Order: sequence, then structure tokens, then C-alpha cells
Amino acid sequence: MNNDSFPEHEAENAQKYVTFFRQSSPYIHAHRGKTFVIMLSGETLAHSNLVNIISDIALMSSLGVRVVLVHGARPQVDNQLQERNIQSFFHHERRITDKKSLECIKDAVGNMRALIESRLSIGLVSSPMYGAGIRVVSGNFVTARPLGVLDGIDFQYTGAVRKVDDVAINHLLDSGYVVLLSCLGLSPTGEIFNMEVADVATCAAISLGAQKLVLYSEQQGINNKHGQRINRLSPHEGKKIIDSLHGESKRLLSFAIQACSGDVERTQIISYQMDGSLLLELFTRDGVGTLVSKDHYEQVRTATIDDVGGILELIQPFEQQGILRHRARNELEREINLFIVVLIDGMIVGCASLHPCAEHDCSSAELACLVVHAQYRNAQRGDLLLEHIELLARHQQIDKIYAMTTQASHWFIERRFTEISCDRLPEELKAKYDRGRQSKVLVKHIKELTDDVAT
Repeated sequence: MNNDSFPEHEAENAQKYVTFFRQSSPYIHAHRGKTFVIMLSGETLAHSNLVNIISDIALMSSLGVRVVLVHGARPQVDNQLQERNIQSFFHHERRITDKKSLECIKDAVGNMRALIESRLSIGLVSSPMYGAGIRVVSGNFVTARPLGVLDGIDFQYTGAVRKVDDVAINHLLDSGYVVLLSCLGLSPTGEIFNMEVADVATCAAISLGAQKLVLYSEQQGINNKHGQRINRLSPHEGKKIIDSLHGESKRLLSFAIQACSGDVERTQIISYQMDGSLLLELFTRDGVGTLVSKDHYEQVRTATIDDVGGILELIQPFEQQGILRHRARNELEREINLFIVVLIDGMIVGCASLHPCAEHDCSSAELACLVVHAQYRNAQRGDLLLEHIELLARHQQIDKIYAMTTQASHWFIERRFTEISCDRLPEELKAKYDRGRQSKVLVKHIKELTDDVAT
């Protein structure tokens, strides 16, 4: 059939459809078999566009995407509280959950879970869900902990994520299920806690090693100070603008940055009000929301004098806690060529140094100042630094690496270091040893490891 069989406007629409379908095919292939965590806020569930959102999620599942849905219920909870004449209190935008509020939250969350399950089960011939065959499963996959007392305020049954059962969730995803999580979590003692839905979604994405975290928002992504949508941000760029944002935009961007810091490849913030925003964001080149992506730039290299300030900023909290000994700027400047740094988007997130001993101990060296920023520890960057240090030691024909630590002895032992007495240190390191700190002393034999590989 040629275009002459169509009226002009229908032929134009058909061509647009064909073009979109062809352009989306690389994304269809790329997304198949990947894990996507999608946050559905209570506002998303209350919007008239929900039926289209659920249809788009079902389409993604049918294309081979492993889908985890995380839903909230804030406006629904507010309605329940109002109906029962129960006053609710907030602190820093977090609900303080007492026993009466918790009952309302349980009812509202249960209703929303049933709503999602029913929407995903519609299979009428006349509906977009016809033939989808979506299987949904929910359960106690998230362990919660109490948020506790903050700023002198007891949050009672408001909680945070302690653990996500990624093994069980992955097993269900492998079996073709869509997994449904809520903002409620159980503690090991059997108590129920009300959690921030974005926190649950972010922790689930990190724990599962998800390729994408999708956060539905009222706005069409994050806007700059001129009100224009920002198409793409790195976590480093996001941190620069986050203090200029307010409300939902600030909150969601902070979770997006946290997800990327936790090794989630990409986080997308899209509007629940726009029909098809999920498909347009995931299957077109430019998208319609804001993409926060960690894959801009990461490198490991030898430090330069320009890195002194960044290293000092990184290690200062550890010095204040007594985990690291204090290093003055001039000392760091003298020894900067002994340091290796990990950078993400130009920001130093990890460092380590190798200090060869004097001539009579030239086969030995001290591994010092191995630090990774707290937000970037989920991607084994400590192992990456240690690998580079060991490679450097081999190049310098160093046989033994010594480490002294007050907090991380088990981490080193798990990486084939052996704990020894401080009296067995080389004379140069023994003279530097601070008995007041009572650091554990560990050693790793590089030559033996090299021989193992050769064998």
C-alpha cells in the first residue's frame, strides 16, 4: 500500500510513527534484560494519566525490561487523616508517624497496592493491556529501621531503609514477574515503619544494581533558574545547583545524585502529567525529562599539585574522627607525587598513597591514606585504588606493602593482608609508628601474589 491510499494528514502521521519506531529500536535492544526501578508517588497514582502510565509500564515489561515498581501514598494518607480528624505533623518535610497515623497509612498504602495490581491486570480486548499477561508480586522485601530522634524530635514510626532483599527480588524478576514495593517496611522485630517512597526506590535501585531509576514528578524534570528544563546533569553538576532548588525538585535531585553515587547508571526525572513521558524519555535520543547520569567522566590517575585541595577536603572528616592522622598542607604538597586519586566529573572521591622505605628497606613500602568518600563506596573504588597501588609496587620492585589502620583491619585481611606485630615493621616505619593510636599493622607480600599468578 502506498501513501496515495491515505489522506495527507494520515500519511504524515503514519510516517511519524514509522520514524519513531525505527529510531526507538536501538533503545529496545539496549533495555532488554535490564533492571528498571520506577517510583510512583501518591500524586502519580491520583492523577488521571495513571491509566496511560500503567500501560506504558506494561509495554516495557513485554519488551523484556525487568521492572520494579515502588509506590507511595502521601495525598491518599492525607485524605484518610482528614476523614478521621487526625492531625499530622511534619519536620523537614518528613511526616512524624504516630500510632493513629500509622493505621491510616497502612490503609492508604494497601488501597494503592490493590489499585496498581488491578490496573496491571486489565486485559480487555479494547484496552492497551490486552494480551500483556503481567504477573505482579509484592512482599516483605524491604527491611526498615526507625528514623529515631532528629533535632530533638521523635519520628516514632517513621523509618528509613535498612536492607533490600535483592536476592529474592532478582529471583522473581528472572521468573518474569513485576515486583511491587511500597513505602512501608518491616523491622526485624516485626514493627511497621512509614518510609519516604523515593528513599525506598533509590535504595532498591542501588541494591539491585539497576541500570535505571525513574522518578515521577509533577514537573517535567529539573528546571534551571530561567525556568528551562535541564536535559542532562552529572552528579557533580547536580550538586552545584541543588541549593538553588526547592521542594520536590530539590528532593528528587538529591535522590538521583545518591543513586548515581551508589552505582546506578542513570536516573530519569519525568512528569506524571505528560502522556507517554516514560516512553519518550526512554526510547528517544533527547527525552522529555532530566537525566542524571554518572557516566560523564571517571578516572584513576597519579595526583598533581592541583589536587592538594581536593585531597585535603576528602580526608579532613576522617582526620576529625581520628581514623586518619592529621596531614598538613605542606606535607601533602611534598608527597603529592606518591598519591593516586579517583575522580568523578572532576571531583576527587578517593585517594591512596604508596611511600617506599629508605634504601636499606627498599623492597618495602607503606600504603597510607586509602580513603573513599562515603557516597561513593558502593562501586568497589577502594579495591580499584588498592589494585593501582599494587601495580605501582610491582613496577617499583617492592615486595611488601605495610598498612596501619584503626578501623579497617578486616577490610585489609579480606584482601590477603596479614596482621603482624608492630615490632615486625621495617625500622623506618617502626620509628613512625604512633603507639598512642594503637593502629593495627598489616602486611601483604606482593612477590608471592605475582608468583601465584605466574604459576
